[in-house]
Amino acid sequence: MIEVEQLTKTYAGGVEAVKGIDFTVAPGEIFGLLGPNGAGKSTTIGMLTTTVEPTGGTARLAGFDVVRQPLAARGVSAVVFQDSVLDRALTGRRNLEVHARLWGMGPAVTRARIAGLAGAFGLDGLLDRPVAGYSGGERRRLEIARALLSHPEVLFLDEPTVGLDPRIRHELLDLVAAMKGTSEVTVLLTTHYLDEAEWLCDRVAIVHAGRIVATGRPEALLARLGQEILELRVTGNPDAALVALRAAGVAGDDAFAVGSTITVPLRDRPAAQSLAAVEAAGIRTTALTSRPPTLDDLYLQLTGASLAA
Repeated sequence: MIEVEQLTKTYAGGVEAVKGIDFTVAPGEIFGLLGPNGAGKSTTIGMLTTTVEPTGGTARLAGFDVVRQPLAARGVSAVVFQDSVLDRALTGRRNLEVHARLWGMGPAVTRARIAGLAGAFGLDGLLDRPVAGYSGGERRRLEIARALLSHPEVLFLDEPTVGLDPRIRHELLDLVAAMKGTSEVTVLLTTHYLDEAEWLCDRVAIVHAGRIVATGRPEALLARLGQEILELRVTGNPDAALVALRAAGVAGDDAFAVGSTITVPLRDRPAAQSLAAVEAAGIRTTALTSRPPTLDDLYLQLTGASLAA
């Protein structure tokens, strides 16, 4: 449903925002672009939605080239941008009706579609109120409903939960997750929240500095680090401490240091045994713990930077 081959974008002044990325998304899949702000996620969404012209490479939506067939590509897709595009002076219903008219939908079809989406997204009691009085979560629900009015084959969600409080954010994620079982739409989601990627996405592409550094199912990517990791905050030279840990048999080649923190995938080594080996090696620490790995640990291993950056 989405095919991206060597897609690049270089802005004026030589700023390379996207550097030759490749990925495909199957029909009905929820695919995530996971990375910190500035990684190139929103530029990629811009190129796929025809609002940013690629510098090179190709991208197709349902077989339509976004550069050569932009109207056809737009016709099979919809997008919820980071910033709201709702008219706050209008009611929720009027926002949806105007959007439906832009898509050439007839009045009867529009009424039926609005009724169905209002029920699915919990908007029944809100539609006849001006959007200016909506909460952030209510506006986001209306924006997603608005995007789905035209029955898109591909839905782009660009950082849809930024700025929402935790409770409303989880309610919105529940609605998106429910689309897996009730809709055939293919979803491309950008996010820097680990739980969103692990919860919602069938597969993720981890993006760093305009490049994709890993792609796969979240659980498969996490499996690269094993079931448990040892995390140490050391005093002195962390690189020297990492060498000592490897010499003591505590750390393998997959261990890494970022700043004063060393992360050691334990694999099959018992945590208690590894903790004792650290002490026996005479490595001075200010913090020492074992825990399950996260996608942020994988991102740190791959890039030396945090997803939360």
